Amino acid sequence: INRFKGVSRSVFIIDWCLTVLLSTGLRIFIRLCFEQFSEKVSFDDFFQATFRIFKKSGKQNTGVIIIGAGDLGEKICREIRDNLTKQYHVVGFLDDESSKLGRKIHGISVLGKIEDLEYVVKSTGATEIIIAISSASAERMKQIASICKKSEVSFKTVPDMGELINGRLTVSTIRDVEYRDLLGRKPVVLDREKIGQYLGRKSVLVTGAGGSIGKGLCRQICRYGPGKIILFERAETPLYEIDLELKEEFRQIKIMPVLGDIQNKEELEKTFEKYRPEIVFHAAAYKHVPMLEEHPWEAVQNNIVGTQILVDLAGKYNCDKFVFVSTDKAVNPTNIMGASKRICEIIVQNKRGSFDKIKTSFVTVRFGNVIGSAGSVIPLFKKQIKNGGPVTVTHKEMIRYFMLIPEACQLILQAGAMGKANEIFILKMGKPINIDEMARDLIRFSGFEPDVDIKVEYTGLRPGEKLFEELRAENEGVVSTDHEKIMILNSREINKEILKKEIDNLINIARHRNRDEIKAQIKKILPEYMPFQ
Repeated sequence: INRFKGVSRSVFIIDWCLTVLLSTGLRIFIRLCFEQFSEKVSFDDFFQATFRIFKKSGKQNTGVIIIGAGDLGEKICREIRDNLTKQYHVVGFLDDESSKLGRKIHGISVLGKIEDLEYVVKSTGATEIIIAISSASAERMKQIASICKKSEVSFKTVPDMGELINGRLTVSTIRDVEYRDLLGRKPVVLDREKIGQYLGRKSVLVTGAGGSIGKGLCRQICRYGPGKIILFERAETPLYEIDLELKEEFRQIKIMPVLGDIQNKEELEKTFEKYRPEIVFHAAAYKHVPMLEEHPWEAVQNNIVGTQILVDLAGKYNCDKFVFVSTDKAVNPTNIMGASKRICEIIVQNKRGSFDKIKTSFVTVRFGNVIGSAGSVIPLFKKQIKNGGPVTVTHKEMIRYFMLIPEACQLILQAGAMGKANEIFILKMGKPINIDEMARDLIRFSGFEPDVDIKVEYTGLRPGEKLFEELRAENEGVVSTDHEKIMILNSREINKEILKKEIDNLINIARHRNRDEIKAQIKKILPEYMPFQ
């Protein structure tokens, strides 16, 4: 009050303003650096983003309504707002939760409930809809898709975080709604610390790395920072594609593509000797039921002999873990594919015994069909619908268990982390889906009416097919685990010496390519095998 002669007291106000401006400006600058430089944009784009904090960008072309005003909706809204290349503009949110109505997210209002979509589209002039609900049930997702269709506006969805390789949601990840989105499966909760402990900085080998499950496993494994990952695959083009994809996305990880066949013991041994894998995921197999009914000797050579070679090498080179990917068709098999997989399960489960001085933990993971895999029924139905029909269903009462590829791969990693020795893990597949209903849903989803616009035809069961699949046999007890979607089976013990002798006989018979003799020998190994007549 008395001692500031010649100094204006407005200095304090100026100082306060400058302090606030500079401290908040620094925070904004750091955030922009992380958000923009991490996306590899130019300096021009960076300065544009800086100015957008103070001035709205130019005219946006596409008005978007986001269905879902939760965390996922907020994230995609923020991504759209901050994106520099996509011409999107969020005009409003819709949500069924009454407490959110009238509220604002990033200055954008929640305009109403999902049932109000048609009215909101007309009033706002929106030309696109984004569904951002991760927890909706299958029935609710179907209802939402139906409401979107009535609005006559294109609609897309935000993928589940498990589908994203790097776990980061961006505008480019928004995709068209597909049948898998209508399954209503809940996101998988993983023990990331436990998985990271057994995968982090390790040398990991994945067989069948170019297949649907193999690719999914490679993507998920790379998220946990292995030291190196060996991609073992005999198909050149799929191996090239996954190698290119992983090297682009995970530059810090050593990606080692190996073009080879699991039936070639010498080639496999050189791979083990060179790369010394500590963890092995065995996903390579022939899987097409009708094809293997016609060529059972190939199922023996590829599935059984290949697995036997891998199991022996994993033990010889003291791998920490060997995880075998199996199928529900191994339960009470009626086809060669399922029977070959069941024999593989027995080989893996009985590898470690009192006289086997090896430290490797052998684990089997059994689950049903995956949506989007090569040769699965959905791509076939979509192709038939595109061609104008008819859509062919083998039997009206056929049911199958389905799971998403990312979900299956995540649970395989989790089961691998939990496995200690000789366990067979089964994954909870949820409710079985009627294939006939699936075909009709896909027809409606494509904008047609079943049996009116596109006919549904029933062709009868193919060789080796069952009306329904089972996840466990009657003599297999189930034990729950710490994970809600994973269970352990208690299977019968097998005399290892007799098993080895019978499998050797099967391999010798397969060399002569006699279908009936192969089936008869499989029946001796697996009394529960009931071949298709």
